[in-house]
Amino acid sequence: MLNNIKNLKENILLVGTGNMAIEYAKVLQSMNLNFTMVGRSKQRAEIVSSQLKIPVYSGGIKNYLELLPNRHRYAIVAVNIEELANVTELLLDSGINYILVEKPGALYLKELENLIEKTNKIDAKVFIAYNRRFYSSVLKAKEIIDRDGGIKSIVFEFTEWSHVVSNLNKSKEALEQWFFGNSTHVIDLAFYLSGKPKELICFKKGSLSWHPSGSTFVGSGITENNVLFSYHANWEAPGRWGIEIMTNLHRLYLRPLEELSIQNIGDLEIKKVDLLDNLDKEFKPGLYRQVHAFLNFEKSSELLPINEHYFNYVNIYNKIVEGRN
Repeated sequence: MLNNIKNLKENILLVGTGNMAIEYAKVLQSMNLNFTMVGRSKQRAEIVSSQLKIPVYSGGIKNYLELLPNRHRYAIVAVNIEELANVTELLLDSGINYILVEKPGALYLKELENLIEKTNKIDAKVFIAYNRRFYSSVLKAKEIIDRDGGIKSIVFEFTEWSHVVSNLNKSKEALEQWFFGNSTHVIDLAFYLSGKPKELICFKKGSLSWHPSGSTFVGSGITENNVLFSYHANWEAPGRWGIEIMTNLHRLYLRPLEELSIQNIGDLEIKKVDLLDNLDKEFKPGLYRQVHAFLNFEKSSELLPINEHYFNYVNIYNKIVEGRN
């Protein structure tokens, strides 16, 4: 059972009117929280307003902040990847101190560095939204891991479906940064569970017309918790996201990530684990608990602070996508 959310009288600013922003709005509505939704297109704002039965501002976040300054302390940024950094920067400049921004926070490393500088300058709390951390399957896996005495080794795969991704209505820049904008969901989750790498060996080859920085990624290493790990992803072959976790007593399968299966030591049978996943079925998986954690961030260890995300970007993601050690 989730505890009550503090600051119930706060008016939360929700930036964006796309599908992801709508999912956040559904969560905020279910929590009976006050929030204001802001988008760019008047036509899109009218569609979303009709769907959610709430007022939706159009004209862009910059105009909104100029018209109504100092109205919010909390904000959720759920805009296109190309605009994440720009919007978050505007919010920080306006004095908003508590921000949850969709992954990966910025399209490019330089943008992320600028956000870090502004965040630290005003002592703001900015978190990157990796909602897989909050899946019911992951919470249950953590229970079993703790009971078993920790993870001994872990394997993960972040293969992307190139034949699907290449046909998505995404910008050239978003596709070229697909590894950072999408694949890092799996990588973040794997190292969230097992600890950050203290040794990381990476190999990379191939390229795609829409993702020239690589198509096949393989590597291994050991984490700060002395967990041995390996990873594999081939975007030119069949595959899917998945994580396999080995303890002294069990092998846990997160494949798909929303589900958990378990294999006992000395047993070949793999059984699906029953989950208390009503929130993941009612809302976009992980989102309800993620929003709840954000509004109670002092008590949450699952949220990813932007400074930690920057560390991951530089010391993990860049190395994997570049195939360097």
